[in-house]
Amino acid sequence: MNKIYISGNKGFVGQNLEQFLNENGFEIIGVTRKPICENEISYKRISKDKINNSIAFIHLAGKAHDLKGVSDENEYFEVNTELTKTLYNQFLNSDCKTFIYMSSVKAVADKVTGVLSEEIEAKPSTAYGKSKLAAEQYLLAQQLPEGKKLYVLRPCMIHGPGNKGNLNLLYKLVSMRIPWLLGLFENKRSYCSIENLLFIINELIENKNISSGVYNVSDDIPLSTNEVISLISDSQNNKPLIWNVYKILIKIIARLGDLIPIPLNSERLNKLTESYIVSNAKIKKAIGKTLPVNSKDGILNTFQSFQSNNNFEI
Repeated sequence: MNKIYISGNKGFVGQNLEQFLNENGFEIIGVTRKPICENEISYKRISKDKINNSIAFIHLAGKAHDLKGVSDENEYFEVNTELTKTLYNQFLNSDCKTFIYMSSVKAVADKVTGVLSEEIEAKPSTAYGKSKLAAEQYLLAQQLPEGKKLYVLRPCMIHGPGNKGNLNLLYKLVSMRIPWLLGLFENKRSYCSIENLLFIINELIENKNISSGVYNVSDDIPLSTNEVISLISDSQNNKPLIWNVYKILIKIIARLGDLIPIPLNSERLNKLTESYIVSNAKIKKAIGKTLPVNSKDGILNTFQSFQSNNNFEI
């Protein structure tokens, strides 16, 4: 019985996870809105009989955070909360042993002071974060039958080959040899290499001694934006163009951007320079192993994939 169900198997994480688990001898069944092959089924067709005879259900599907702010808030709760409830209830009524829910650190906080741990009280401010937290709360409130495990994972920014997120945009800007003007703004952000995320999920499936619960997922060492830009330049054998423009001048330009349409405004400046550090101590202690990829090597692997595949779309 090595069958695993994955919702959201067509997304960035899902595609990588399906390939990884296939290579480790698992049979993968994708759960999706529109099945296109024989190893996929629709959300509507999945039932107790469908989930039976499987060892794990990994729920990745969800509505991603809309950075442009144009999405209907109700959509977040329909997809991120209600779909999660439906799938989890089917899991509870099956003989499947493990349910892994992919939540987000944004279910706890959009801004972090200090280090984000699992003990910090959740106070999300966006519909995305609130919908993820609502799903978490529902899962954790249900009575878990003996012999079953529930893992709620809260990853920070996930990156890897095939990723088209914010690191992709930063990579393109650095590749165009556009100077980074915010060199005097020191921040630290946690990242999550896809290699480390897949390793952790595999451990949760195979190691029966890991307790159910909520776990943050990140690489070991947070990186500053200046460090990330330097790593991009290193991957291209270039010298990083980091300029130390006076902070007061940058802030004046940002305030001007609040009044007229220029690329930098106060909100964007805050996003570019804020810190977001996530602790992975709990998941590492539970697994009892070191993560396979360190922070810098993981970032470099991602950038090298952009370079080899010309994969730096905006």
